[in-house]
Amino acid sequence: MSKLEQLINELCPDGVEYKTLGDVLKIKNGKDYKQFKEGNIPVYGSGGIMTYIDTFVLDKPSVLIPRKGSIDKLYYVENPFWTVDTIFYTEIYTDIVIPKFVFYYLQKEHLEQYNTAGGVPSLTQGVLNKISFPIPPLQVQEEIVRILDTFTELTAELTAELTAELTMRKQQYEYYIKNLFIFDNSIELVKLSDIANIGTGSSNTNEQLEVGDYPFFVRSQEIRRKNEYEFDETAIITSGDGVGVGKIFHFVNGKYALHQRAYRINITNSNIIPKYFYYYMKNKFYEYITKSAYSSSVTSIRRPMLNNFCVPVPSVEEQQRIVDILDRFDTLVNDIKEGLPVEIEARKQQYEYYRDKLLTFKKLEK
Repeated sequence: MSKLEQLINELCPDGVEYKTLGDVLKIKNGKDYKQFKEGNIPVYGSGGIMTYIDTFVLDKPSVLIPRKGSIDKLYYVENPFWTVDTIFYTEIYTDIVIPKFVFYYLQKEHLEQYNTAGGVPSLTQGVLNKISFPIPPLQVQEEIVRILDTFTELTAELTAELTAELTMRKQQYEYYIKNLFIFDNSIELVKLSDIANIGTGSSNTNEQLEVGDYPFFVRSQEIRRKNEYEFDETAIITSGDGVGVGKIFHFVNGKYALHQRAYRINITNSNIIPKYFYYYMKNKFYEYITKSAYSSSVTSIRRPMLNNFCVPVPSVEEQQRIVDILDRFDTLVNDIKEGLPVEIEARKQQYEYYRDKLLTFKKLEK
């Protein structure tokens, strides 16, 4: 039996009392700081530390709760601080609850569920004060905080290691994707118009559905859905105008719908592997269009720009070698089902699972 289980069996075997958040702390509004001089006291806004001044609003441990914007991003502070009016600070009744326990429990609550606005997410004191809050004995709270502090540190270390590895793999990926496409003069260059069928779609963004049978490619990295399809083929998709010009690419094999200002490139030459062209275009196309665009900011692509885009054609075996290498790296650094991103997300989910389990209590029946 763990120490926590022993404490619960000894101190609250029948459950714990629940109060409201307003019973265990007082929520206060932040204030403007611009009348003060620079100093070493952090000023918190909803996005974190904004600046430093020479005075503080509170010098006790507190949980800071953004009232607008990123309302699910809480801050725990132990040293003197100041807050502006976009973030609440709390005066915690420490004879009832431990401040760090409050922080962990409010993380578990996912405060975004209490959003009271239709536009920018926001919270009100009235809503927050009514949140149900457990009051286990202080010894139980202390042990839970100790466990979660340790687990938080370990999770942060593991996440940092995975993030560092992901960064390194991305750098390797960038290196390979650039250097694998350096060829000598013996490699034939062909125009895209000679090896592909190029066209646009006929759908509009307002035709997208929350759930649909087929992928719907628009001028965005995000893939939408539709119940009707326009094409059934292997193709490379790229945005024809907007902020994603030359930077957004999709590889599709099967049925799909396409926005009327997005281009589809269907390779028709059997000597060119479509996935090889996809990787080549991702690496080289933006540089190409910045030299031949119709505006200095590269806001749109014209058909002649695509037609005249030249592609080196090494042997099919070499193309496949390049595709195999880049597929492995792409899966490792980008795939949310198999690569490092899923490992990082798994650590987060594991932490949240154990945190929520530790902070779930049987309610004491009166």
